[in-house]
Amino acid sequence: MDVFGVMIGLVLLFGIATLVLAVVGTVKAAKAVAAKVEKHEANARRAVETATLKAKTYTKVGPPAQIATVRLKLRTSLDGTRQVLEGGLAQDGQLGESLALLTRLDAHAAELDGELRVLEREPDTARIAAKLPELRERAERITHAAETMRWAAQDRMHRFADDELSRLSQECESEAGALRHWDTGAGSGSASGAASGTAAASAAASGGGSAGVGGAAGASGAAGSSGGGAVRAGLTDGKGRPSAEDLLGLADPLAKLAQRLRKPSTGPSAS
Repeated sequence: MDVFGVMIGLVLLFGIATLVLAVVGTVKAAKAVAAKVEKHEANARRAVETATLKAKTYTKVGPPAQIATVRLKLRTSLDGTRQVLEGGLAQDGQLGESLALLTRLDAHAAELDGELRVLEREPDTARIAAKLPELRERAERITHAAETMRWAAQDRMHRFADDELSRLSQECESEAGALRHWDTGAGSGSASGAASGTAAASAAASGGGSAGVGGAAGASGAAGSSGGGAVRAGLTDGKGRPSAEDLLGLADPLAKLAQRLRKPSTGPSAS
């Protein structure tokens, strides 16, 4: 009875643990989906706002068109800088500090954009004319700061790419030199062959008779052996490969048959 109760308890604990894990996984998945949906929604809303501002710069006249131009330039500059910094962050971790500064700059830009939206709905043109230069000057300061970081990041990535390309070119040239090592080897081999040939000729000239011939033969054999290292038997040149008779085991019977055919026949006609 006790063993049965323990088994039931273990099963219940396993079921509760599985249920808890399932709930935790579901909550995490829901949060991830919500964050992704929120991000896509924010991007879609921002794209709609950008398209609206572009349309206002062409359709509106006067202060509304000027305000739309300032807002569009501010938004475009910050978006371009963010794309450059986020794109290079994987290769250069120092861009994270620039990205943090851009986030703070983006907060000031959001406040300024809110003031510009309020001013855009202002019916008093005199107030718009009085406030717009100040807001435009703030927008230019923010835009200049964002563009400075973007240009610096682009120059930094370009410099790193040039340095990496220079190092890669040097490594390729070194590898190409290593692959051409046979140039120096061939020169030393030819020099040694000429020296051995000269020694053989002098030995043949000083010796006489059979000794001279033997010395020349020895020298030529040495030269052949020294030069033979460069000539190797190929796979399809047919040198050093066994014949078909050797492979089939017919070499000895054929040799014996040829010897019998070459012997003179002994018969009545010969006597």
